[in-house]
Amino acid sequence: MTTPNPLLQVRDLRVQIGDRNILKSVSLDVSAGSLVVLMGANGSGKSTLGLTLAGHPHYRVVSGQAHLDGRDLLAMNAHERARAGVFVSFQSPPDIPGVKNNLFIRSALNAVREARGQEPLDAFDFLTSARAAAQQLGLPEAMLARPVNEGFSGGERKRNELLQLALLQPRLAFLDEIDSGMDVDGVRAVVQLVHQLRAKGTALVVISHYLHLIESLAPDTVLRLDQGCIAETGGLDLARSIAKTGFTRSPELAEA
Repeated sequence: MTTPNPLLQVRDLRVQIGDRNILKSVSLDVSAGSLVVLMGANGSGKSTLGLTLAGHPHYRVVSGQAHLDGRDLLAMNAHERARAGVFVSFQSPPDIPGVKNNLFIRSALNAVREARGQEPLDAFDFLTSARAAAQQLGLPEAMLARPVNEGFSGGERKRNELLQLALLQPRLAFLDEIDSGMDVDGVRAVVQLVHQLRAKGTALVVISHYLHLIESLAPDTVLRLDQGCIAETGGLDLARSIAKTGFTRSPELAEA
């Protein structure tokens, strides 16, 4: 999948974890303000793609290229990629005991602002913005003062990921099953925030298995990964077909 002047450009990316080949050859382009949905069976490489782009040390790039606005992502350390505007939400966000949520997010935000040549936010200005964003996302304000994700429910962890996303305003966001564990209001918050970010030019890659969410997001492109490769490319019709038939698809069905 190629587009003119993409923000993210990935070419023939091949990735290993230990001795296992997870991504065998992935190429895609994502333009600023566009949204790509990744679908695929468990183990097809969806999460691996996002964590590789983020610079996770357990994922070894065997070959291929990945560029963000012309800059070589694979040559950057993980923190450099984050400062360049890459955001990846975790499928299972971890606890960070002893680190307060507000301090964690403000430190990340000010690091990104520094990379953009902006002034850092003091505690007062940050908390004003964070409280407003938390209220919009349905995250209790008390969560800001608690250690990161410690004692949070699954849905609260995902809303906390959304809070980080809303405040960091990344250039590229990779959302890994961001709706998992969410209630109906949480899913609405996901859709609303995604549309807001797209309007501001953020490029998004969203992993999801749920047709209702995918239809609400109105993606530009839907990709099906299979055994570490992009097996099908399409739009909402592809997502609807997968929802109807599952991931075990005959060559004739994929061709159609």
